Amino acid sequence: MKAVIFNEPQSVRIDEVSTPVAGEGEVIVSVDTAGVCAGDLYIYHGKNPYAKYPIIGGHEIAGHIHSSGPGSRSFLEGTRVVVEPFIGCGSCYPCRIGKSNCCAKLQIIGVHRPGGYAEYVAVPSTHVHRIPDNLDLVTACFAEPLAIGIQACRRADIQPGEYVLILGCGPIGLALIEVVRSCGGRAVATDVVQSRLDLAQSLGAEVIPIDQDVLSTVLEQTNGEGAPVVIEATGNTKVMESTVQLVAAGGRIVIVGLVKSGVNLALPGLELTRKEMTILGSRASVDCFPEAISLLASGEILYPKTAALFSLWDAVSVFERLGKDPSLVTKAVLVRDFAAA
Repeated sequence: MKAVIFNEPQSVRIDEVSTPVAGEGEVIVSVDTAGVCAGDLYIYHGKNPYAKYPIIGGHEIAGHIHSSGPGSRSFLEGTRVVVEPFIGCGSCYPCRIGKSNCCAKLQIIGVHRPGGYAEYVAVPSTHVHRIPDNLDLVTACFAEPLAIGIQACRRADIQPGEYVLILGCGPIGLALIEVVRSCGGRAVATDVVQSRLDLAQSLGAEVIPIDQDVLSTVLEQTNGEGAPVVIEATGNTKVMESTVQLVAAGGRIVIVGLVKSGVNLALPGLELTRKEMTILGSRASVDCFPEAISLLASGEILYPKTAALFSLWDAVSVFERLGKDPSLVTKAVLVRDFAAA
């Protein structure tokens, strides 16, 4: 089969590789669409702390069942599915307490295992979810980034009417806006790119203009208290550090962005106790796909309408262009059969 392979940082090729065969408990998914996210660009730039080269990328995957292995859950051939790409071992401490997304031996399809930038991908049958009839395959591949937003909002325990400051309006930031709104929260967003702010506003977020100081604006909007919830989605260390000043005393900070292994943060020690804030990490998602698919099927989530479609077999040029300027598109989706899309 054909596949898109990250050879090493800033090197991508399309090549023929062996077609996967379904093992015990696995299914083979014929890939139709696969999203491009910040994590894929981190692999392209050599900044993903988990990736080992060479690797077939792609973890935001929608397609249909091609074949099933022995002992797999029963799916009819042709059943449309989305792939949940985070696979826990089931036995380590995080897995035992229901946090398989933090598994000590976590395997991520598209990072540790061959991913969805290919004609076919092997997946545990426990990690595919049926796509409702009213959901198209482009929209369906947004289930994975939306699930990340759901996980972060669950970590934040957002309450109806609560002020939620979202730092960064890239693909995950936009998903966060949608999920905050679905929770009944007040989504307030910032970014340094005007086009992203415009899009965030079109999705229902209040935005802090680029020329305004974020801290003073947040204090003004919250009667000097700070934001009850701050969610960071930039991967920028300075932005992560700023969350301590932006959050209200007693509030919650959720860090979603990734940094390279070995990168440290400098936080003001007195503020940690003075504010008695809660600082939480949020990694991928666990048990969030059913909610994500339901939200997408409801038609209430507008973010997939921002998708820019490209042929999967143009991935080399797509990554070269996005690698130089990720703001060229809001969200890229690679389509295997581009002519039919």
